[in-house]
Amino acid sequence: MAKKLYRGALTTIILALLKERGELYGYEIVQEVKKRTEGEWAITEGALYPALHKLEGVGHVTVTYREYKNRTRKYYRLTEQGRAEEANLQAEMESFLQSMHALLNPKWT
Repeated sequence: MAKKLYRGALTTIILALLKERGELYGYEIVQEVKKRTEGEWAITEGALYPALHKLEGVGHVTVTYREYKNRTRKYYRLTEQGRAEEANLQAEMESFLQSMHALLNPKWT
């Protein structure tokens, strides 16, 4: 069930992690989500990389390449436009969660 819910929030998750950590490569994003959710959520490469490419395409992230142990890693970082989008998505998510809480846990008076 959580898998269906987080798919719609994947962009928000990526942007929030990049805002917090500054710069990450794809595998780090996967591992951070897994760690924070205690293994409940597992983002697949098939979901993550298209989302990252889309974010790059619309100018929300920039990419730098670095060599690490004879491999090239692609690091993602928020742009100013990406920071603004992260703030908007964060506000939308908070509003959504408040509404869900109100719907699922009504106050009886």
